[in-house]
Parts: sequence; structure tokens; C-alpha cells
Amino acid sequence: MDTLDDLTALPDGAVTSPAARRNADAILGALCIHLPARGSLLEVASGSGEHATAFAAALPGLEWTPSDPSENARASIAAWSRHAALANLRPALALDAADPATWPARGYDALFCANMIHISPWSAAQGLMKMAEGVLRNPGGLLVLYGPYKEAETPLAPSNATFDAGLKARNAAWGLRDRADVEALARSHGLAATRRVEMPANNLMLLFRRV
Repeated sequence: MDTLDDLTALPDGAVTSPAARRNADAILGALCIHLPARGSLLEVASGSGEHATAFAAALPGLEWTPSDPSENARASIAAWSRHAALANLRPALALDAADPATWPARGYDALFCANMIHISPWSAAQGLMKMAEGVLRNPGGLLVLYGPYKEAETPLAPSNATFDAGLKARNAAWGLRDRADVEALARSHGLAATRRVEMPANNLMLLFRRV
């Protein structure tokens, strides 16, 4: 799985991420406000699976489907899922946002994607928006993005500038995206930006609705 976190492997095959533990409560608090109480949700780029199990446990009315293109990530998700034993947590999909052949055929009421589009080529963001256009089955369907962004009207925090430089040093196709570019891409796929939520550690939660 693509991450800059220090990951720790647990005896049962799960992987734990310090960043996932740190930001889970803040993300969940925002999700509880904006997600539907009932329905189905697809999580894109679930990583270790810690978020998926924590959020599915806290939102029992949502059928939560995690996904990740990494076999190692899906093995960790499966281990966390076995431990949690949640009726509303589905098996992880081998979904790659940049590869339409892996996208699900069924529809969902909401999509959630945390910390992907800056640790992947722009083609992954393009695929995410195109996929959301197809799988959000009803007008008003919700796409939630979480992570750091550049904003023309807001000076970039020094920590985010350092993070951005580190990403680009690791892979020239990675890096923090301009929020305006992400919102323009969403509009081109019938998704309207409806809310910007400031989150801890200079992150943002961006909400889009299918029009």
C-alpha cells in the first residue's frame, strides 16, 4: 500500500498505522454529520483497514465496503474485519481508481476516499471522479474526500509544504493537489462541491454531491 506512515504488522496479519489512529476520531465526527444514516458506502483506497472497521462500527446503518488495489492492504483489511466481526462491513474490493476494469458495477449512496489523490498520479483522481459519476446512484449522492490540499486563498502551512516536497521527491507524479483543480474535475463529472470542512493537522474534508 502506498503510504508514508510507519506501519506496524500485527500477529494476525493486520497492519496498524499511527496516522490512521490519530485522525480517526476527527474524520468520524465529520462523517457522522454528513453521511446518510442508512444506505451503502464504498471506501476507495482503504489502506490498512483501521478506518473501515472503526467507521463501520460507529455507523451500523451503513453497509460499508472497503477497497484497495494493494493485496497487502486487502489482507490487512480482512484481518481487521475478522477481529471486528461487523455485520455491515463487506469484504474488500480489489479496486484501482485509475483502472475502470476494476470499478464496481453496482451503485452506492456515498463514496469516501482519504489520503489518496496526493499519493497517486492525477489519473487516480480523474478515475475517482469518473467512477463516482457512475456509481453514485441517486441525485444528492455524496463523495467525501479527506486530506491536505493547496488553496490559492490560503498560504500553504510549512508542514504541508514539507510534505508536498517529500511526496514529489519520492514520485514526481505525486503531490498536494490544488483544491480548485479537484473541484473543477468534479464538476466535469456532474459533482458539485458543497462544503469545505477544516480538519486537524492542516487537512480538509471536501464534500461533493451528485447533481
